[in-house]
Amino acid sequence: MESKQQSNGMMKENNAVKKKVNWSGSLIVASLTGALGSSFLYGYNLSVVNAPAGYIKKFYNETWERRYGFSVDEGTLTLLWSITVSIFAIGGLVGAIIVTPIVKFFGRKCTLVLNNVFAVAAALLMSLSLLAGSFEMLILGRIIMGVDAGISLSALPMYLSEISPKEIRGSLGQVTAIFICIGVFTGQVLGLPEIFGQESRWPFLFGAIIVPSLIQVVILPFLPESPRYLLLEKHNRSKAEKAFQKFLGKDDVSQEIEEVLAESRAQRNTKLVSVLQLLRTRAVRWQILTVVVTMGCYQLCGLNAIWYYTNNIFSESGINHETIPYVTLSTGAVETLAAVFSGLVIERLGRRPLLIGGFGLMIVFFAVLTVSLTLQNTVHWLPYLSIFCILAIIASFCIGPGGIPFVLTGELFQQSQRPAAFMIAGTVNWLCNFAVGLLFPFIQAGLQTYCFLVFAGICFAGAAYLFFVLPETKNKTFHEISQAFAKRNKVTLEMQEMNHYPGERKASEEQESNFTSSVDNGETKRGIV
Repeated sequence: MESKQQSNGMMKENNAVKKKVNWSGSLIVASLTGALGSSFLYGYNLSVVNAPAGYIKKFYNETWERRYGFSVDEGTLTLLWSITVSIFAIGGLVGAIIVTPIVKFFGRKCTLVLNNVFAVAAALLMSLSLLAGSFEMLILGRIIMGVDAGISLSALPMYLSEISPKEIRGSLGQVTAIFICIGVFTGQVLGLPEIFGQESRWPFLFGAIIVPSLIQVVILPFLPESPRYLLLEKHNRSKAEKAFQKFLGKDDVSQEIEEVLAESRAQRNTKLVSVLQLLRTRAVRWQILTVVVTMGCYQLCGLNAIWYYTNNIFSESGINHETIPYVTLSTGAVETLAAVFSGLVIERLGRRPLLIGGFGLMIVFFAVLTVSLTLQNTVHWLPYLSIFCILAIIASFCIGPGGIPFVLTGELFQQSQRPAAFMIAGTVNWLCNFAVGLLFPFIQAGLQTYCFLVFAGICFAGAAYLFFVLPETKNKTFHEISQAFAKRNKVTLEMQEMNHYPGERKASEEQESNFTSSVDNGETKRGIV
């Protein structure tokens, strides 16, 4: 009886420990600063080209006429503008492909800091293009900015997932999505006519990119590197302990160190795997497929189509053309508020309900929007229903599908697999982004308002897959999440622990012994990468 009471007391104490999580100052500053110079700039560059579009096209035409003595034809102008917008995704794909060796060599934090070289170079090129009379500088700046975004959208979630305690890993991971939304909203605000949305001021919209980049460069170097990277890849236990202490705000981090070492012992190897090795590893097949599905649905679920229709729907509702830019701010505000809400509730509700529920709500509002757009000329109040549906779809996207895919990519893979996994996720993300930009005009021309039914179908497919496949990852260690997929991958736990790296099982026992010795001594052994 006494032992039972002691056991119950220990369980209560453990639960209390789990609930008590310290948001240290270093953890907050690292997440906010990391996101400001990374995902914020991604969101900002998504929206910043919308407001000055007419002025930039005029600049293209004037430059063409000055060079060749005649105005550019409409088809060529449209092509130049399409390239300017879509080439951002090509740069993002390049960044996603090169991020793996960069984060391996420089680390997560240093990658974020060094990535600002791309951001500053792009900002200078784009902001000086009007002065230099060269639209090629603007296009080149867009592709370089895309490279910056491709790197940061992999390195930032990786960094955040590795510095945060598992109890708040989802909330901290949502910082990526929140700052994307804040970036979009900031681009809309700065693009207003009273600020930089004028013909003589639009270059300042691109020059403003330098500000968050410089803030990150000034602050982030003084914060620790990812402790998991320091321990598992650099084998420096003393630095890892100091990093954990600073991020967690406590002196005793032995439990966190032991969790990381337990993951390492389970893997039997700390050598980073390549993308090809990861794709050939049976123990992570369903994790890879889950990341591909969530990232694919993230881009293909139709939010880009919503932005395309927004101005037309506002016009149909009787809103003055000059007033539309101010009304459009409501979409950015709703997006930001929904992302913040998701960050606040993700550790209570979990990843599954927010993802599946978000896609489910999008299906409902896409169906209603299709009906209201089709019949809006017959009933006078239907345009207002369309506006409500637009805001509801944006909110539904941001509470789950808009940010959780980045969180999941960091959670579903163990340390040595994570860089390759983010490379796969980033590649899918940017390829789908480019495909939407390329194919949506044709889909819209062919189906008109019924194009939203295509996106509803994609949302349904994504929700159904996640309902049957995705386990809840809330409050679980990376090793526990890996174990949750073991049965679906048709591998035993022993196989999953020993077979992460095809062709390297013979050396695993020796490498584990060497690794344990190296972290105990705080030094790097030659045989381990």
